[in-house]
Amino acid sequence: MTRPDLLARLAVQTAERARAALLRRTRSVEHAEGPWLEIDGRRLLGFCSNDYLGLAQHPQLIAAFKRVADDEGVGSTAAHLVCGHRREHAKLEEALADWTGRERALLFSTGYAANLGVQQALLGGVDGAICVQDKLNHASLIDGCRLAGAELKRYPHADPAGAARQLASRASAPALLATDGVFSMDGDVAPLATLAALAAREGATLMVDDAHGLGVLGEQGAGSVAAAGLGETEAPVLMATLGKALGCAGAFVAGSAALIEGLTQFARPHVYSTAMPPALAAAALAAVRLAREEDWRREKLAALVARFRHGAAELGLPLMDSPTAIQPLLLGDAGAALAASQALEAQGLLVTAIRPPTVPSGQARLRITLSAAHEENHVDRLLEALGRVRPAAAGR
Repeated sequence: MTRPDLLARLAVQTAERARAALLRRTRSVEHAEGPWLEIDGRRLLGFCSNDYLGLAQHPQLIAAFKRVADDEGVGSTAAHLVCGHRREHAKLEEALADWTGRERALLFSTGYAANLGVQQALLGGVDGAICVQDKLNHASLIDGCRLAGAELKRYPHADPAGAARQLASRASAPALLATDGVFSMDGDVAPLATLAALAAREGATLMVDDAHGLGVLGEQGAGSVAAAGLGETEAPVLMATLGKALGCAGAFVAGSAALIEGLTQFARPHVYSTAMPPALAAAALAAVRLAREEDWRREKLAALVARFRHGAAELGLPLMDSPTAIQPLLLGDAGAALAASQALEAQGLLVTAIRPPTVPSGQARLRITLSAAHEENHVDRLLEALGRVRPAAAGR
């Protein structure tokens, strides 16, 4: 009996994706300057990054990174629990805990690793455990549940009644209720207050992935959980990333001292990963301070979002119902989305086409993201281009 060739199988799957015009490819950005990106020698105005507050190239972040790199070098050289945990990591964790109103915080290398680590620590080896999740949750939340060995039960998007049905179906099972705070492809905000009340009523633990809400929503940018009026008691597990509104890289989980101590012992992606470079932690700390203090960044972003949505409505563009920096233009057909993206690029604008399997079949879109680094004339230029592109895309 001949074993199946795994590499051949992968090649077949890749070819099938290519035939369906769903192949994804990496493009190298040669230089970045605020929202402007140089690709293949062309200067493009980007509307697809997650640098929501325009901090990625802020002089204070750069200076903090350089200062610590000069003093400490680049790599942390080890995992946190060996000798990789530096004073810069400790200061950043303290600042993140204070910002989000939690007792403590714990750093992870990526948001993906954080979600895997939390669920593995909370659900791994727990007989009969279930994880109830929104159908549109980020892939890392879904994968985290599967890798933990818990039963995954999904409910219709932003439907607390659906979540209640899933929890009721296994009323005595240990349960984690997990949701994105802001959904990365739709841009809408989860009904967090209702979900928190449901979790309390059902004895489930609520976990919120606030990767796209931190820095953007809530008082001082503390995120979607804070904007919903929820504290550590109502939302005991909070994960967020440092690579979006904060313009850096990495992630953290914030919660009670008991939660963080438990994750320190049992979250394998934290225990067995090299700590982020201390210079990066110093840059992230500078970003936290700016995000908290400079409300004008959120105010400017909100004004740009309102300007874009008003202009899109005048053009009759099918924007999804999003109040955040993520403004999806739903085109349905993957070919139409790709054609629209290419037509915009021909006009000097970079807007990514999001196609299946990232989004469900028939829901391909342009994922337009705005930043405090944009100006009003940038938004107007995008609207003018969309006014020319959209009819052509719809006619495919």
